[in-house]
This record gives sequence, C-alpha cells and structure tokens, in this order.
Amino acid sequence: MRFYRESLFVGLAVTAGFAANPAYAQDSGSSREGRAITVQPYIEVSQILSVELTPGDEVVTFTQIAAGVDLNAQGQNSGASVSVRYERNIGYGDAVDTDTVSGIARGYLAVIPQALNFEAGALASRTRVDGGGAVSPNPLVSQDATSQTYALYAGPTLATRVGSVDLTANARVGYNRFEIDDAVTDADGNPVDVFDDSVSYSGQVRAGTRPGDVLPVGLAVTAGGYQEDISNLDQRVRDLFVRGDVIVPITPSLALTGGAGYEDVEVSSRDALRDVNGDPVIGNDGRLVTDNASPRILAFDVDGLLWDVGVLWRPSSRTSLAASIGERYDSTTYYGTFTYVPNDRSSLGISVYDGVSGFGGTLNNSLASLSSDFSAERNPVTGDFGGLVTGEEGSGLVNSLGSVRSAAFRGRGVAASYQRQIGRLNVAIGAGYDRRTFIAAAGTALEAADGIRDESYYITTSLSRNLGRNASIQTNAYVNWFDAGNANGDLTAFGASAAYNRSLTDRLSARAAVAVDYFDSDFSAEDFATATALLGLRYDF
Repeated sequence: MRFYRESLFVGLAVTAGFAANPAYAQDSGSSREGRAITVQPYIEVSQILSVELTPGDEVVTFTQIAAGVDLNAQGQNSGASVSVRYERNIGYGDAVDTDTVSGIARGYLAVIPQALNFEAGALASRTRVDGGGAVSPNPLVSQDATSQTYALYAGPTLATRVGSVDLTANARVGYNRFEIDDAVTDADGNPVDVFDDSVSYSGQVRAGTRPGDVLPVGLAVTAGGYQEDISNLDQRVRDLFVRGDVIVPITPSLALTGGAGYEDVEVSSRDALRDVNGDPVIGNDGRLVTDNASPRILAFDVDGLLWDVGVLWRPSSRTSLAASIGERYDSTTYYGTFTYVPNDRSSLGISVYDGVSGFGGTLNNSLASLSSDFSAERNPVTGDFGGLVTGEEGSGLVNSLGSVRSAAFRGRGVAASYQRQIGRLNVAIGAGYDRRTFIAAAGTALEAADGIRDESYYITTSLSRNLGRNASIQTNAYVNWFDAGNANGDLTAFGASAAYNRSLTDRLSARAAVAVDYFDSDFSAEDFATATALLGLRYDF
C-alpha cells in the first residue's frame, strides 16, 4: 500500500479545506536537485504605429522605451521566478503618453530544509475596465481607460512528521490594490464602486495519520481561519473552521474521503457617509466614502455544520484527481483538482473552486497556486503580462480578470491550463469560467449589489517556435467575455498578435510584431478595433 502512504495523504489535505476557499489553497515550492540560476536584464527601444479600424480611422505613433529583467533561480533549498518590466510609451500628435509596470514573481526559501519554507509572490498587471468588468491583455489605449492591479503575499509553511503524525501548518499575509484614475460608470452613467485595496490574513494547522500507519484508514484534524479587510466601506470577510477527516482506501489507486466540522463565516461593513439629503457621498475617484462612525452591519452570517464527501484517484505518479461535494456557507459546495502529466513535454491542470472572499483574496490565491519555476508569457507588442505562465512543471494561470466591484462575494468557477512541446514548437493555453455572487448588507450604500451575479469567461494562448539558432516566432491570442449581473453590462474583448525575433549579435536582437484587438462594450455606443505594428531593438546585458 505504498501509494496511500506517499500520495493519498496529500489528497486528504484538499478535502480538509485547502481547495474549498481561496484563502486556504496553497502551493509550496518543493526543493530541487542541483542549482540553476538565469538572470536576464534587458532594454528595448521600439517604434509603434497604431491604426484605429473602427469607429474612426485615427493613426497614432509611439516611441516605446522599456527595461526589465527575467530571473529564474532553482536550488536544492530555494527557488524563484521573476519577470518584471517598466515601459514608457511616448506619444506623438494626439497620442497619450503612458507608463506601465507589469510583472509576476513567485518564490520560496527553505528555512529548515524539508520542513519549514518561507514563500512569497507578487503581481503587477494592466487592465481595461468598463462598467465594473475588467479585461486583459489590452491594446495600447489612452491612460484614462486603463488601470493597474497590484498584489503580493508572503508567509511560512511547515510540513514535518512527529512519530506517526504528519503535521502541516501555514500562515499568509497579502495586500492587493486596484488603481484607476477616473471614476467607472455603469450603462446609465452611475458610478460603480470598484475595489480599492485590501489586506488578507490566513492560516491553518493540520495533524493527521496516513492509512496503514496507525489504523487501516487515515485520520486528520484541521483548524483554520481567513480574514480580508477591504477598504471600501470597511468591509470584512471572516471565515473560521475546524473539521475532522477520514480517508478510506478502496484499491491501491483509489480512496474515498469524508469530513465534517464547524464553520463560522461573517461578511460585514460600515455604511457610506451621507449628505444632507441622505444620499451616499461619492469621492473624486468614484468610490463611496466610508462613514467610520457608523456601526458595523452584517451582510452574511452563517455558523454551523460543514461536511463533504469525495474521491481520491491516483493510478500513476503522472495522474491525480481529488474531487469533493458537500455543504459549506449553508449551501451545496463542490471543488477539486485534476492533473495529468503524461511526459516531460506536456501537462494538463484543472481546478474547480468555491469560496467567500473579496477581489484581493482571489489574486493572492492565484499567485500562491503557481509553481516557483516558470516563464511569463507577454504580449509581443504591448509587453503586457496576460496572466499565463509556462514551465517545466506545466503552465499556470493568474486570473485577475472579471468583476472589479468592491463588494465581497462568493466565487465559484473552473480554471484550466495546458502546455505541450512538439519539437521546437511550444504551445500553452489557459481557460476558465468565474462566477461571483456579491454579498452586501441591507440598508447600506452597497445594498443594490447584494445578489448580483457577474460572470466571466476567458481564454488565452501562446505559441512559440525557434527558427534555427538565431530566430524565433511568437504568437498570442486572447478572448474575454464579461456578463454583468445588472442590465446592459456585457463586454467582449479579443485579439491576436505575432512577432518575429532575430539575433543580430550575441546580445542585440531585432523584432517585428503586429497585433489586432477588438473591444465591444455595452457601456459604449460603438465598438473599437485597432491594428498595431512594431519595429524594435532589444539589448540583453
């Protein structure tokens, strides 16, 4: 029964709540054999021509100056991947100058090898926002139509064994911020209270035995908590739980799981400051102004039994499935993961999630679920990071898309990523569906958002191929659909780009790229389509 002792125990952690709530999901960078460090700083200078295809025919040009660094360092007791880029677009004529910082980082350091790790991650990305929905990547658009999203988290993870008991624990602190210069409005011109910033805290402790060590079944007890403090109206999401789990082996590759426990979940906020007419006061940024003197009002309050049953299946070291269904938040819940890595050239990962959090909690969870060994896929024309990463452990997706409303929500969805190498050709695809049902207290300025359901569908792809030793091609494509829960709230964005790169010397290379982007929003009377071309040089230090 070696399989149960080494593999299904990991699956039991999933049924114990890690996948049930974005706050509890985690990934620990495992130690690696050998050491490999790659640091690649660079500068780029490019000339860009952008043509508006619809509704007008405006032509604008930019000079793009960019500097960045790509780092990948993997060792026996540490690992990290970093891709960060600063870009300055200098416009001519009616074109607007823009500054953009984008990047992603994820890493770990073994404080005590094989036992205690310290992990951290960070994200900076640019998006386009209309009516509370965000899409990314995006074409070169005016500064007042874009926003910047920032996220970071850090914390320790512990995994050790005391006699026959496996002991695991983790703690995490995260910060998230969404910056936009102008107020966001809905189809009727009313301001939408978009997310500002939040601080999140999470932690849990788990003790368990493996099947066959003490009893024929595996047993575990887990306690944990999550809190996110959202600046908009001083919202607070708090989720505490304790539970016990059992794992029952059926065959060497299959086991049934079951768990039950107690949860206490609350979502609360304060009201907005009111004017002399009793109307909420709205700040210059379009967000509601918090009345710090108002009492805290409950929007969601559930405490009582939680339970789930599930299955763990691992027919080989390359295939694993963990799936559960049960009750949380006083309603049905379901979640799980599936991974398939048939060889070192391809991999597939699927995750189904369900949890209560704010906008920031979803970002921190996406970062924490990434491997610490990856390469970031960027738009060859804009340089933007679109959320897709690739690496030896497979591809991954950071989903910062979807609704940017400030209210807390229950988020359900599925995310999938696939990576394949065929000779010199590398293909990566990320896709998913995200549904957010918002939670707001009656009698507050956010009351109208309560029960609204925003839905997002997204696909992003990357394809690259080496053409001999000195040249390569790269293509990217994306499709985003956003369906707002209120009337006339849909938006669609899709586009594609292609680039040809050729080395001129060992450090200097030239690049030519083209892109087409389309944007259709109910918040605008007309659709927008642009075609962009780029010629540039890059110097690697």
